[in-house]
Amino acid sequence: MISDDETARAHGAENAAGQTPAAGSVGDGFWRIEQVSARTGLTKRTLRYYEEIGLLAPPTRTEGGYRLYSEDDIQHLQRIKRLKDLLGFSLAEIREIAQAEEEREQVRAAWASESDPNTRLAWMDHMADLSRQQLRLIEEKLVGLQDMRATLQTRLEAQERRREELQQQLAEEAR
Repeated sequence: MISDDETARAHGAENAAGQTPAAGSVGDGFWRIEQVSARTGLTKRTLRYYEEIGLLAPPTRTEGGYRLYSEDDIQHLQRIKRLKDLLGFSLAEIREIAQAEEEREQVRAAWASESDPNTRLAWMDHMADLSRQQLRLIEEKLVGLQDMRATLQTRLEAQERRREELQQQLAEEAR
């Protein structure tokens, strides 16, 4: 944990070298919940909820109990926001994707430390399975989006035909 003294120093007090930390930084690459909220566009309540449901690992805390988020935490939150907002993934789907990413990182580490070709091949097969799971989720989402697009396009074409008919009717009445 980071002590309250370290946090206080990082909040504007000069360090031993006489330098002040970067603006917004809590020091040592950590950010307070208010700053993370501003950077990600997520509310503090949402950040705490993501932690509560396991979508975000519990952040580092000061001795006073204040949450401190790393740059990796912020990047993770930005990926969650992108998956949710832009791609329409549910929190359950995002959790599944995040878990697969974490597992893929563990498999990469295991693969890198392994020298036996058969074991490395098994690790590669496992990584491919994880990628297939994620691809399946994305393909399901794409099918749903394509269906929505086709429905809207059909609706728009029907509206345009009705519009043209009404314009013709108005033109005939004006004669």
